Amino acid sequence: MLPIAFHPIYKHSLPDGHRFPMIKYELLPEQLKLEGIVSEQDFFEPTKLCDDIDVLRVHTTDYLDDLKNLTLDKRAARKLGFPLSEQLVERELRIAQGTIEGCIKSLKTKVAMNIAGGTHHAYTDHGEAFCLLNDQAIAARHLQHHGHADKILIVDLDVHQGNGTAEIFAGDDSVFTFSMHGAGNYPFKKEQSDLDIALPDGTDDATFLKELKQTLPDLIADQKPDFIFYLAGVDVLATDKLGRLGLTPQGCRMRDEYSFSAFAKAEHISKPFIPIQCSMGGGYSPEIKVIIDAHVNTYRAARDILL
Repeated sequence: MLPIAFHPIYKHSLPDGHRFPMIKYELLPEQLKLEGIVSEQDFFEPTKLCDDIDVLRVHTTDYLDDLKNLTLDKRAARKLGFPLSEQLVERELRIAQGTIEGCIKSLKTKVAMNIAGGTHHAYTDHGEAFCLLNDQAIAARHLQHHGHADKILIVDLDVHQGNGTAEIFAGDDSVFTFSMHGAGNYPFKKEQSDLDIALPDGTDDATFLKELKQTLPDLIADQKPDFIFYLAGVDVLATDKLGRLGLTPQGCRMRDEYSFSAFAKAEHISKPFIPIQCSMGGGYSPEIKVIIDAHVNTYRAARDILL
């Protein structure tokens, strides 16, 4: 079984002008079932909205209150990229809960996926670039608080640096943040992850994969994580409107296959496997089919390699 968090509220939470390419979250589940990669039983809806206590292990009280009361000042609201609304905040809380519940499932299933998530531009006290609440950071703190993991590794291979994630865990040795991203991409003022690899514009498949292969196995071996979060944005594609790297669909697929293989080969001193939670992150190619196909490849790789 490949547990997949699905968020039906997505289709009701954005005005029409903001729905492309967010429509991918509606189309991806159907394509996964159509291709026989998963069955209907693999999907689950989060049982509730994320509890304040989980959110507040990462985000400030003032920020959460401003979101829920819709009282963000205009400048902070503009940074979000979406019109602030009750439905939008509910969506973000549901996404975070989906990542938490996926993490718990992955303790038994090896891996769990979130159709949405990867909101790595959300800081402790503000959101930006379509990210309000940092789902993987919230889930990481949930795991630690409940004794499911001590050392966590976050592998962020989205084209954009995980600046919010880096800020949240700065100076915290219990969570190692690794971001491999486009040097010329947003955010133009980068934060400092525990390990950043900034790639030049137009980086091709071979160069990207070489960097990843030279880094990921040693990083896992050195950090010895109890849990791994993977952010598999497909905005690394050369066709992406917001990305500046040059990967082909085949190169993006090979990235996922190699990453999941490295995770699967990693050894843990007391557990039979290291659980993995994967969130989708970005993808903004002009053709929705290109986005969907690239995301489908991520799920296919997870199934074929880990299950």
